[in-house]
Amino acid sequence: PSTARVRRDGQDVDVAIADVRPGDLVIVRPGERIPVDGVIASGAGAVDESMLTGESIPVDKQPGDRVIGATINTSGALEIEATGVGASSVLARIVSLMREAQGSQAPIQRLADRISAVFVPVVVSIAIATFAIWMIVPATPSLTGALTAAVAVLIIACPCAMGLAVPTAVMVASARGASAGVLIKGGEPLERLAGVDTVVFDKTGTLTRGTPKVVDVLVTTPEARDEVMRLIAAVESRSEHPLAKAIAEYGRKDGGSTPGAELVTNFVATAGRGVAASVNGRAVVAGTQAFLDQSGIETQSVAETISTWSKAARTVVVAAIDGRVVAAFAIADTIRDESVAVVAALKRRGLRVVMLSGDRRPTAAAVAQQIGIDEVIAEVLPDGKVEAIKSLQQSGRRVAMVGDGLNDAPALAQADIGMAMASGTDIAAEAASVTLMRNDLSAVDQAIVLAQKTMRTMKQNLFWAFIYNVVGIPIAAGVLYPAFGILLSPILASAAMAFSSVSVVSNSLRLRGATLS
Repeated sequence: PSTARVRRDGQDVDVAIADVRPGDLVIVRPGERIPVDGVIASGAGAVDESMLTGESIPVDKQPGDRVIGATINTSGALEIEATGVGASSVLARIVSLMREAQGSQAPIQRLADRISAVFVPVVVSIAIATFAIWMIVPATPSLTGALTAAVAVLIIACPCAMGLAVPTAVMVASARGASAGVLIKGGEPLERLAGVDTVVFDKTGTLTRGTPKVVDVLVTTPEARDEVMRLIAAVESRSEHPLAKAIAEYGRKDGGSTPGAELVTNFVATAGRGVAASVNGRAVVAGTQAFLDQSGIETQSVAETISTWSKAARTVVVAAIDGRVVAAFAIADTIRDESVAVVAALKRRGLRVVMLSGDRRPTAAAVAQQIGIDEVIAEVLPDGKVEAIKSLQQSGRRVAMVGDGLNDAPALAQADIGMAMASGTDIAAEAASVTLMRNDLSAVDQAIVLAQKTMRTMKQNLFWAFIYNVVGIPIAAGVLYPAFGILLSPILASAAMAFSSVSVVSNSLRLRGATLS
């Protein structure tokens, strides 16, 4: 945010971020973005730190806990003592890391440039030699004949085809990618993408949807399920906590319409623990197992289920009505429908697939197992993600990184090729060389296939352009004249040169209909 609410001389005033000083007391209300790094002086709430860690479940914060600027206070009013402002903030360091990684990216010299660097002086030398030979060898030297042969060599060897070999393929491939929802920033990223052998995926918002959902429910009461879900949803709908919202949404779908808000009374929310209220005279409590235990509600009947869900890295909420446990909810970030198929397709192509996440290791490992990823690097902050990418590169791997968040930006810039989800942050898209405009991971596989086919087309273009010259130059120079009396005129040489350029362009145009699966 551009401003912060600071308490000065007993008054809460809005000041520009640049005017916030270490030690200032910053006031952050529920739903607001935390403006600076700091430590909670008073208040409690849940903070969405997915910007930094990638973990979709908000983190409960108490006085003394550290908070990071640009994260979101989802519940509870907080008073924060500012500690990191300006260039010393975590956000500023992330941007600095990204810029350093971008600046260290070495450009790849194009194959066409390497060939042309040798080809052009060689052809000029051959033309000079051809002129000299035609002036020396024939019994009756002819200046016209020597000039004709030399000019024919220069015309037929004109490196138009080689000059067109790469840019035409890039242009057609870029258009083909755009039609498939893949935006590629030029030919160099195409070359690098074609050569990757390792694909690293961020977890939250990339392999998963990035929002908590109820994935399993245990109902332990003989009471009508619809009635139980309506009562729980009614209470949870009064809370702004993301877990409460997930349960309220599930309850509405499972139990139909909820009682009106006016029927929910005595609502009390305990930050990081749970909620309690009355609905039509019935006492409803929902929260952690410890919260219900402290409320005097016996939870032993669901203890085994809670343990099983917790081992599977799911967040558990227990609900009770009139002092008796009636339901338990397992909440997790759900994986994208296409994640399993995309990972399997990449593996079939011989690519190494790695998950890189700031989330807790059990959560990341559970998601990776569902998707079919064997390698997991978890509990890493943005600088740790950069180091993980560097480590893979130092071991000889060519790495593509797929991410969507601000915390992914430095790693996207460090990777040989960064691929950003369009649904992600602007800074991630800026750091990446490829943007996936469709919110669909299958675009990752399609982008790699397109890049590989484009490189194959480039090499075909360069090969035929080069072979054409290898064959055409000796004929233009007159090598067939002694035996067959064949001498290529500059007019025919120019027609042949034009044909070679047309053939290269036509070959590139085949990419328009390339299949990307």
